[in-house]
Amino acid sequence: MNTEKAISELIQKKEEALLGGGLKKIEQQHKRGKLTARERIEYLLDTGSFEEFDLLKEHRCSKFGMEKIQYPSDGVITGYGTIDKMPVYIFSQDFTVFGGSLSETYAEKIIKIMDLAAKSGVPIIGLNDSGGARIQEGIESLAGYGEIFYRNVKCSGVIPQISAILGPCAGGAVYSPAITDFSIMVRNSSSMFVTGPKVVKAVTNEDVDIETLGGAEINNSRSGNAHFAVDTEHEALKTVKKLINYLPPNYKHGQAVSHCSDPITREEDLLNKIIPENSNQPYDMKQVLSAVVDDEKFLEIHQSYAMNIIVAFAKLNGRTIGIVANQPNYLAGVLDCNSSRKAARFVRYCDSFNIPILTFIDVPGFLPGTDQEYGGIITHGAKLLFAYAEATVPKVSVITRKAYGGAYDVMSSKHIGGDINYAWPTAEIAVMGAEGAAEIIFKKDIKDAKKPEELLLEKISFYKKEFANPYQAAKRGYIDDIIIPSKTRGKLIRAFEILSHKEEQAPERKHSNIPL
Repeated sequence: MNTEKAISELIQKKEEALLGGGLKKIEQQHKRGKLTARERIEYLLDTGSFEEFDLLKEHRCSKFGMEKIQYPSDGVITGYGTIDKMPVYIFSQDFTVFGGSLSETYAEKIIKIMDLAAKSGVPIIGLNDSGGARIQEGIESLAGYGEIFYRNVKCSGVIPQISAILGPCAGGAVYSPAITDFSIMVRNSSSMFVTGPKVVKAVTNEDVDIETLGGAEINNSRSGNAHFAVDTEHEALKTVKKLINYLPPNYKHGQAVSHCSDPITREEDLLNKIIPENSNQPYDMKQVLSAVVDDEKFLEIHQSYAMNIIVAFAKLNGRTIGIVANQPNYLAGVLDCNSSRKAARFVRYCDSFNIPILTFIDVPGFLPGTDQEYGGIITHGAKLLFAYAEATVPKVSVITRKAYGGAYDVMSSKHIGGDINYAWPTAEIAVMGAEGAAEIIFKKDIKDAKKPEELLLEKISFYKKEFANPYQAAKRGYIDDIIIPSKTRGKLIRAFEILSHKEEQAPERKHSNIPL
């Protein structure tokens, strides 16, 4: 064949393939307020960086008349490119082709780039917009999902995996995003559930709409299945970019480093005033985080779920750190089932990718009650303890106020492997609050006193002076230094710098048995 003619034919085939399900389906996608699969890739990746694989691949199904309907690419776009110059592999499900449903060849395309991402030590990003398994293919489609899930697991802790849910994600399709590290959903546009409203109605007789069953808000605030809820697809893709900025390309690479113009020794007088005189009065821990991190910026994960604890990425002197912080502004910062689970997962993620962990502590203990006990607070609390004890990355902590009971131990204390532990002079480190402790320790004296209320106040004051402070812990070396709050930023940067070459080996074993 003539070369020019062959090239012309190739160009024509590729141009046809770029239309996916055709102009009419593309128009329908836009009418739903959604971008097409290609528009999403174009917006997310650096201009001109995308290199596509398998553009001309087609399905092999010959049942139910499927052999008469062929679309090049078969419903998913795959390849690689860069985000702010970091290489990434990417797949983008194309709802204009068979509703984005997964076929055998569609799965093969995703599997190919997952394998390449793992070999190359490069993050993989999935843009999900799919009706689920392609019914006409039956077991071939289900097998394809299984192959993808298997690779999600094998890639876990090896390369970052990010999922953006930009449309429906139902049935078996939900398990891939569930295994990946971070998932982002769009309000009033994306959904994620195992069984849809019709099946729920048939089985349980429960009437529920898509948004209530598995919308972005539900998956972010109630179930905790997703990590971000945003208003538009553009915001979702921007969130992917932000995450990539904080993450290393793989577990061997170490911390992501960027230029820092924020002075290392910057002091914040706000921190000297933020702790209320009344120890039962709340304050916003996010103000503390903003005051110490570079440029007062951090990326909060799971913002709407278990809000009594904060998990976030930030930079300290240009280096990525993971932050875990009790939030006294919500449920007094108490640890419960959900917050323990949320923080444990984040700690393990940071440890997987060698991201140092900074912990801010203001915790009155574990939430009491039958709901928590029946819900497994013992197991969930143990997950957080286990995660901190297992982590070998640099771990620095600051006790700002309360550190009571078992929660003191769990929150990255010296006793479970904390490397450098600081406290502010406002710290209260004790088995329990002063009032409860006084009532127990001096129970008989108070009962026999002529003025029990006055004696109780006197004993509370005594307990605070003797125990509810950081000095007893400092005397024993459980706190390495009691620091002036305004100087916290400089102390933290120096601590992480001296720990930057820390080496700690886990005991030889196949893997640990975290209490799941």
